[in-house]
Amino acid sequence: MDLHAMDLYIKSLIKEAGHRIRNSFLTDITIESKSNANDLVTNIDKEIEQFFIGRIRRDFPGHRIFGEEGFGDDIQTSEGVIWMLDPIDGTMNFVHQKRNFAISLGIFKDGVGQLGYIYDVVNDDLYHGVKGRGAYYNDEQMRPLMETVIAESIVAMNATWAVPNRYLDHEGTLQLIRDVRGMRSYGSAALELAYLASGRVDAYISMRLSPWDIAGGMVIAQEVGAVTTNFKGEPANLLKQDTFIAANPAIHQELLKKYIRLK
Repeated sequence: MDLHAMDLYIKSLIKEAGHRIRNSFLTDITIESKSNANDLVTNIDKEIEQFFIGRIRRDFPGHRIFGEEGFGDDIQTSEGVIWMLDPIDGTMNFVHQKRNFAISLGIFKDGVGQLGYIYDVVNDDLYHGVKGRGAYYNDEQMRPLMETVIAESIVAMNATWAVPNRYLDHEGTLQLIRDVRGMRSYGSAALELAYLASGRVDAYISMRLSPWDIAGGMVIAQEVGAVTTNFKGEPANLLKQDTFIAANPAIHQELLKKYIRLK
């Protein structure tokens, strides 16, 4: 893979997709529900995924595509080159706020992240990472994460996991809320990973994420030193939905051992 050539190609592709999304603000949007009433998809999600797939199939015919809206390939193994795409990560924000959503894209080869992109469409902010070559915010290289402690950390987590639920011991997450400097929830896994990489938050915790939610952000976050695993401390799953935590390396293990307790 010529990472430099692919990087230039992908940046151009993402900017064109972003332009299409911004233009959609002037049109009628069709909204549907998927797994539940709050799991939304729009005609724009579908159109943008199909736009990416059309270009990838044309210019990289040997590559496979793992897309949220199901127009790509049936991915069962990590072999070869796989584009992991969420055309609009944060669809609820897209529908209700017209902001706080992003295009998320990760390029993996034989299970190893090579390129990662998160594009904040409304603010025209592009975060990207290249394996072994650093992470960037609008083409300015980001610094490695500075060491922190729990008491001085800001953690991104959905409030759902701080109330009684079927999956996670909420007493642990309530204690986390008491111990950290602050909590945030932005409604987009991609943006929360971008904010981790840029030092705006120190950890991101979620119970259920799919590969396309985290693929691009993982490449970016790892290039500044963040640790990305599931709640068991295992490598993040890039073939199916799983728990996920990405954090500053100084607090990653403490979060898992002290605060995150699966039922």
